[in-house]
Amino acid sequence: MNARGASSARLTDWFSLVRFSHSIFALPFALCGAWLAAGGVPATRTLALIVACAVLARTAAMGFNRLVDRRIDAENPRTRGREIPAGRLSPLAVGTLVAVCSAAFVGASFALHALAGWLSFPVLGVLFVYSWMKRFSFLAHVVLGVALALAPLGAWIAVRGSFQGDLEPVLWLALAVTTWVAGFDLIYACQDADFDARAGLHSIPARFGIANALRLSSVLHVVTVGSLVAVGLSADLSWIWWGALAAAAALLVWEHSIVSAEDLSRVDVAFFTINGWVGVGLFLGLALDRAWLVGSG
Repeated sequence: MNARGASSARLTDWFSLVRFSHSIFALPFALCGAWLAAGGVPATRTLALIVACAVLARTAAMGFNRLVDRRIDAENPRTRGREIPAGRLSPLAVGTLVAVCSAAFVGASFALHALAGWLSFPVLGVLFVYSWMKRFSFLAHVVLGVALALAPLGAWIAVRGSFQGDLEPVLWLALAVTTWVAGFDLIYACQDADFDARAGLHSIPARFGIANALRLSSVLHVVTVGSLVAVGLSADLSWIWWGALAAAAALLVWEHSIVSAEDLSRVDVAFFTINGWVGVGLFLGLALDRAWLVGSG
């Protein structure tokens, strides 16, 4: 392989490690939090910093997860080909990425304002704690949901600069994100139920079985839809939001229809593709709703 090919392959490894494409899970809801706080499009500088914070925090969290899980990944047939266990990226290099992104996240948060800056430290704490949770508790799925729910809460505070104002819509949104993420993470974790049980790792599929995990995932997503209804009611959103919510609900129904305890072959479609559409669709619905409100006013 020539130098250009080697550099390209290495860059591909970095993108694969941190899965920048998975920012589609947290970023749309961070933007929803910002739009709710601003009542429309936030100031350009604030919006740019929110996007930077969301991407940096997620990159740091993903790199940290891959770093601390490298030995587990090496033992799991599904994950042993990942970048660190396969030897394509070193633990030192990934640790450096985590440190740099964490520092940049803190810096970008302080650039917003002091409150956001000081809150960036506990946010990183939650993001990093998740990576250890499956060693101690089957509630790791919920912790992941809480970690992503910090995105809309953080964006709301980034715009408002304080905890003052009507928090009800963004708190409902945070609950929706928590249950949405925990629900689809349960589906994803079903792939590793047998391995987790053998390795002494804690997950709901490993402890209670795949069928029960999928039932719980469905219940969580019912709560997600109910919470999103509460977002629309508490923020007095229009028919555009309700249309986006109806589409999101239909996507979640589809997600659960294509996986079962007997057939997990379409987990990637359920986990990545459908949930990506859910997040983007809800943000577009909220943004268009606010734009329509301004235009009609």
